[in-house]
Amino acid sequence: MFFLFSKILAFLITPIIWIIGLFIYSFITKVEKRKKRSRLAVLIMLLFFTNTALYNTAMHLWEIPAVMDKDITQTYDAGIVLGGVLNYDPSMDKIQFNKSNDRLMHAVDLYEKGKIKKIVFVGGSGSLLHPEFKEAEHIKKFLLGLGIPDSSIVIETDSKNTHENAMNLKPILDKKIPHGKFLLITSAFHMRRSLGCFQKAGIGVTPYSTDRMSGGWRWDLDFLIVPHSDILEGWDILLHEIMGEVMYKLAGYA
Repeated sequence: MFFLFSKILAFLITPIIWIIGLFIYSFITKVEKRKKRSRLAVLIMLLFFTNTALYNTAMHLWEIPAVMDKDITQTYDAGIVLGGVLNYDPSMDKIQFNKSNDRLMHAVDLYEKGKIKKIVFVGGSGSLLHPEFKEAEHIKKFLLGLGIPDSSIVIETDSKNTHENAMNLKPILDKKIPHGKFLLITSAFHMRRSLGCFQKAGIGVTPYSTDRMSGGWRWDLDFLIVPHSDILEGWDILLHEIMGEVMYKLAGYA
């Protein structure tokens, strides 16, 4: 039920849904003053949610900072990689890597550099339409294809969200890597909620943030004023994470 509710909530907190909803309302309402106010609100929201500077500031405050590999001075027993790096194309029956693939690529790089001894990947199906799709199983095949031995790969295939990632992984780690030292590898915007879940599950981890979405401040007009449609997607991700953090705390997951 929580999984289904989270999917519905993710849809409702999307900025473009608010904008479209207000725009439609401006045509439905019979009150002229409400029409004007609704259309003005649509314009303001469009300018706000497509402004790079405002988004960059908000995301910078939310993301957990990344660390440089040279600053990792010890070898960890494993890097725990959170799922969400693949999409499934049912028409082609193929997997496709998405923007969060940095999580996996950094884990492979850390493994090759000797910073982590094993790669632990957690993730079942996060899809309502394809519950049979087990992301971790496909990741294991990919890692084996890169030449990483089976003995260096641990997967968890049943979790559907970050809470279940941590809870389902705990007994696996206790059995296969007891008292281990772990790097938690996930996107910078997702790290805050992830840390809360793993700490709640009793898994001690050190954060390793990847694919940061915020950057440095700039003074050019393109950054400060010019609207960019792709920023809408960034706000969608940020608001989803903030709402997820609130819901997880209320539910006692983090």
